[in-house]
Amino acid sequence: MLSIRTILHPTDFSELSLGAFQLACSLARDHGANIIVLHVYPPPLDRAEVLARGQPNGYEESLWEELEKIKSNDPAVSIEYRLIEGFAADEIVRSARENSADLIVIGTHGRGGLRRAIMGSVAEGVLRGAWCPVLTVNAHVAAAKTAT
Repeated sequence: MLSIRTILHPTDFSELSLGAFQLACSLARDHGANIIVLHVYPPPLDRAEVLARGQPNGYEESLWEELEKIKSNDPAVSIEYRLIEGFAADEIVRSARENSADLIVIGTHGRGGLRRAIMGSVAEGVLRGAWCPVLTVNAHVAAAKTAT
């Protein structure tokens, strides 16, 4: 039987991600697990973006504020927050390994065809690289979770 002590939940702050978080909370409660909520933001594209991000009360601070808004309704669920700069799929897989995550719960937009080819799929990258089980939550499941 799979022992679940640490669940990694990557978030992009979308409604879809919120639904995946609710499912992660249910699993954490049922297994007595901790949740690590992780947001990975992309590296700056140019020098102007580097300078803009370095301003007081700037980019990282606003991301931390968004991240810390993600809370469980269940006080028994323990949550840690992490903010990392990098390429999402790579950093999620690395973070899961470094934190000995037993499970990754991630939302997926379910893009196909040209949209997937152009935009890529973070969830697919995580599935291919993860060393632990990955639970993907699509929009239909997420909508049902947030509606309850």
